[in-house]
Amino acid sequence: MTLWGGRFSEDPHEDLMSFTVEQSDRRLLQDDLLGSAAHARMLGEVGLLTEEEAQQLVEALGDLLQEARQGRFEFEDADEDVHTAVERRLHETVGAVAGKLHTGRSRNDQVSLDLRLYLMRAARRRVEQLRSFGRILADKAEEVGDVIVPSYTHLQQAQAIPLAHHLLAYAWMLVRDVERFEEAESRIAVSPLGAGASGGSSLPLDPLIVTEELGMKATFANSLDAVASRDFAAEYAFCCAQALVNLSRLGEELVLWSTTEFGWVTFADRYTTGSSALPQKKNADIAELARGKAARVIGDLTGLMTMQKGLPLSYNRDLQEDKAAVLDADDTLAGALAALSGMVASAEFDPPPPASWVTALDLAEVLAARGIPFREAHDAVGRLVARLLSEGKNLADVTAGELEAAHLSFVPEDLEVIDPQSSVERRHTPGGGSYVSVLDQLAELRSVLREA
Repeated sequence: MTLWGGRFSEDPHEDLMSFTVEQSDRRLLQDDLLGSAAHARMLGEVGLLTEEEAQQLVEALGDLLQEARQGRFEFEDADEDVHTAVERRLHETVGAVAGKLHTGRSRNDQVSLDLRLYLMRAARRRVEQLRSFGRILADKAEEVGDVIVPSYTHLQQAQAIPLAHHLLAYAWMLVRDVERFEEAESRIAVSPLGAGASGGSSLPLDPLIVTEELGMKATFANSLDAVASRDFAAEYAFCCAQALVNLSRLGEELVLWSTTEFGWVTFADRYTTGSSALPQKKNADIAELARGKAARVIGDLTGLMTMQKGLPLSYNRDLQEDKAAVLDADDTLAGALAALSGMVASAEFDPPPPASWVTALDLAEVLAARGIPFREAHDAVGRLVARLLSEGKNLADVTAGELEAAHLSFVPEDLEVIDPQSSVERRHTPGGGSYVSVLDQLAELRSVLREA
């Protein structure tokens, strides 16, 4: 069944249908039914349907919504799209009055509405998943307590920090992901219904009625923009892609940390896989796939952006490709968050202590605090490090005499600074890697990430 046969003298060729029909919009079935019910009520309120006709359609659409929610709504191969399937099924239910539902509406504004409704709901689900994963990271940060690890720059040990501080860095990334989804939802929640095929309608439609009933924030300002723009879909895909990039970075570290070489963490068997050839292997495949799937979703975003870049106003069939891309991005993020949440919740951390060199900066800062130019302090500690390395020693082996020989402003008591624990406890900058900072962060994150 198609919605446009009147002008044509031949039935659609099977090659036409196989190439042009995109079944991913079937995911929008419930949204199409909700939007159609709101449209039917509006048609009744403005007098384009009788009260009885509007009620008949609304009730029938409600029954179809129940079918959809219970998985009983059946699509047919001949259904060109979800809108066609709904109108066909509605006609089977209420007869000729079903033909009045499309009054004042085009598939152009209808499909944009459906996708917006779907993404509004999806955004709320992703927000809750992100909040939940953030809380898991906060729990793990609290669980590891005062365990100290090295921070890294250029993947070289840099400074001593609490492991909790490192875990909470990812929690803050998730907070920004939450904010992006929430802000995107406000732009998604704009109803295009009433824009029609491109230029609006001569019928006395009231788009505000539909907007308010569906819980959207605004109506469109320009009908061409309403049916032709998919920036809201691209923005949603960007939110997914950026969140997955953050998860990919965490995934990379989880893979490194679980290696024999690092030995920082182990995961529950139920969240890891084995090797078909190597009996000893225990693989962090969830973390690896988070990296790989981030690449896929970046591809979804690229496709959405490229699809739009050369389109003249207003609607073009190219826009049909939006759904497969944005729905894949959303599904992929949802799956990654679910799997990583379980994996990280099962994590047991037991990292080795950092190398003694992670307190070299602390020694330089001791001199800077005494008025020595930092460049001079840096040079003095650097020469001390070089000498210790040449002698096969590490910083923990340095003596008071060697320290004083490195610079006249050093005193024997400065040996205490070399201890990583002391390094962490002496740090004062807000948001830095100190125990006080970790406690402050945990308190703030508990508030920001609490369940809605």
